[in-house]
Amino acid sequence: MGGILQVDTIQNNNASTLITQTNSTTLTFGVSGQNIIIPSGVTFNTASATINYPAGSINNDAISSTAGITLNKLSGNSSFRNIVINGDMQVAQRSTSVASITASSYNTCDRWRIGLSSLGTWTQSQSTDVPTGQGFASSLKLDCTTADASPSASDFLLIGQKFEGQNLQYLKKGTANALSLTASFWVKSTKTGTFILELFDDNNTRQVSKSYTVSVTNTWEFKTVTFPPDTTGVFTNDNNTSLSLNFWLGAGTNFTSGTLQTSWVASTVANRAVGQVNIADSTSNDWYITGVQLEAGTSATDFEFLPIDVDLDRCQRYYYSWTSTGLSDNYYFITPYPLSPPNSSAALGVWFKTMMRASPTMSGTLNSGSISRFTANKDGAVAQIGTVSSATAHALTAFQADSEL
Repeated sequence: MGGILQVDTIQNNNASTLITQTNSTTLTFGVSGQNIIIPSGVTFNTASATINYPAGSINNDAISSTAGITLNKLSGNSSFRNIVINGDMQVAQRSTSVASITASSYNTCDRWRIGLSSLGTWTQSQSTDVPTGQGFASSLKLDCTTADASPSASDFLLIGQKFEGQNLQYLKKGTANALSLTASFWVKSTKTGTFILELFDDNNTRQVSKSYTVSVTNTWEFKTVTFPPDTTGVFTNDNNTSLSLNFWLGAGTNFTSGTLQTSWVASTVANRAVGQVNIADSTSNDWYITGVQLEAGTSATDFEFLPIDVDLDRCQRYYYSWTSTGLSDNYYFITPYPLSPPNSSAALGVWFKTMMRASPTMSGTLNSGSISRFTANKDGAVAQIGTVSSATAHALTAFQADSEL
């Protein structure tokens, strides 16, 4: 299959020499042995920085050079370049639909949090409405069920995701070598007009916002937004929130009365969502999103699809839900004490499928009685009940471990 290999940078390690095309099949770096050998029939366009190749493939034998090559776009290159987890909305451990949402919370599609303060009532769901022919099976949907056409100054509505600082060190933020970031996504909205996408630096209280336009009502549209590098404020190298990606959907004047900050600055609340339309102004309004990708660089690459088991493991670092499928699947409590008199405590241990981000908050359901204590670390948890009876097989039938940012 023919195509184009687009190269963001071809770096000459010998700064005193120029890169030249010596013939139709070789790029020379001025030093013997520093060549990229181009197969027969392939051409190199220096103006567009592309290598155009005919039917066939590019493999290691076709590229030989000691000079560095930084690939910006290579179809099929799956290297966890997407900072966003569950950007295709295929994992929804908590629920596939939650109604009557009036406050900030995690509800359906994993890792995605609604930020909400007094701006309408919403039903959030994992939807099968997706852009045709793009490979997606799910989207996140918001449906306005109680409208608010006149937001108070402090009201806001957004959908966002938070990222650990230790996963962002390669962005080199806060240094002279800081990288740009590009977001790409598919969006469908009843409400058209100007929408705001924001990056917020939680470590240094800095922000940058860019606008994009939904042009056609109830139609899937593909958008890309590029954010400049930030040479101020290093991300902390730990498992706490360093960066937030926020899709603004409505905001009061506290967030819209200033000037939209399209370059990184110390945060001013009034500048965060200037120009944002209000999708809470009618109960006819729906909003969908899928295919969300955030990556280093100044251009968007194709969405990085991951196997479902990989996506699920990544999501379960932050939230893990287990429900029994029947009696043989229950976790049963055991006690080291005699059951006479029948007032002894009992306990059981559970292991998580993957190490969680931090010691989670635990909740659970029993077949009889209630949990008196549920303690956990990043690897597993221990549930305890205060009183057991010889007449009851006490069992844990469901539990949830929450370690979200």
